[in-house]
Amino acid sequence: MPSAEQRIRQALPDPVLLGAVGALLAVGLVMVYSASAPLAAEEVGSSFPVVVRQGVYALLGIGVGAACALIPPEGWRQLAPWVLLAGLVMLLLVLIPGIGVEVGGANRWLSLGPFRVQVSEPFKVAFVLYLAGYLVRKGEDRLGTFSEGLLPILLIAGLAAGLLLVEPDFGGATMVVGTGLVMGFLGGIRLRHLLAAGLAALPLAAWAVFGSAYRYQRVMAFLDPWANPQGSGFQLRQSLIAFGRGEYFGTGLGDGVQKLFYLPEPHTDFIFAVIGEEMGLAGTLGVLALYAIVVQRGFTIGARAPDAYGRLVAQGLTFILGFQALAHMGVNLGLIPTKGLTLPLVSYGGSSLVTTLAAIGILASIDRAGQSARRPGRRRAAGWDWSAWRPAFLGARS
Repeated sequence: MPSAEQRIRQALPDPVLLGAVGALLAVGLVMVYSASAPLAAEEVGSSFPVVVRQGVYALLGIGVGAACALIPPEGWRQLAPWVLLAGLVMLLLVLIPGIGVEVGGANRWLSLGPFRVQVSEPFKVAFVLYLAGYLVRKGEDRLGTFSEGLLPILLIAGLAAGLLLVEPDFGGATMVVGTGLVMGFLGGIRLRHLLAAGLAALPLAAWAVFGSAYRYQRVMAFLDPWANPQGSGFQLRQSLIAFGRGEYFGTGLGDGVQKLFYLPEPHTDFIFAVIGEEMGLAGTLGVLALYAIVVQRGFTIGARAPDAYGRLVAQGLTFILGFQALAHMGVNLGLIPTKGLTLPLVSYGGSSLVTTLAAIGILASIDRAGQSARRPGRRRAAGWDWSAWRPAFLGARS
């Protein structure tokens, strides 16, 4: 019979993953305070309101993540259609006047009492949960046909992307379509179907970019940020200056200059630039290493999942987290056109933080399922067996 210490260890998910996530949360709280303090002090006379709210979001996200970890993968599989439906309804609700909250000319938020939810964030997780179940349910033979394999994915992804573009949220639309294609590839859809869909989407993406004046300006600013340094190139130019000032080891925590009303949105969209200025190349590489650990552990959890559904969910959630982190860094470094994307677990923002921690909780659920399946003498429960998910420190199942 396992000891109490062994039962506690069995109840906990991957400690390396949790350690990296905890480190990123800590970095996020420190950098959100450093980046937001000057602006908060100027507007409300105190340096702490933004970081206090971020701390509340972090605690809420940890609670949501812990709850998600207690739901077994089979439970998520059964809930997935309803979660996806709820996500699509929220994408519709934000477009209804009087229900959706407009910020900066975009209708991306729903007001839920004291909190505002950016609906694209939970939808991405809902899409992964549903898509994994769809791919497993169809099976290899049916996925080989376009009508029963890729077409339904394109219809759902296209509907969601269309709603996101109306908000407008081009980055969210791109993430949804990209996630659908990547998970389709991982799930066994034929490569030629995916390539054809990707090529067909290019003209639509070009129309979405060049048919919008502000997106066109962002592309031009990406190609030459110094052509209009006080206009469309201002954000990228200030971000590059921040990295240049940081050099190898940074100006020192709290001693950055670019956050002092030069760099727009320093605590959200450009927090990686603040890290680069105050912590230098060493700090940015450290943050990049933490994300690499999270991604590596996520794919490892997928590889040792007890079934195909858990594998696809773990891979899909890990892809979203890693891709969004790289996209944020790429924007800050001028490697891709400017787009408002948060740095997961680090940037200020309740929707992003709580949703990311919920995704980590789902990864933990899959990890626990893998541990249970590999444990000698344990039988896998059929269906949604809550007794199999009783925390180990409360006692083993009989």
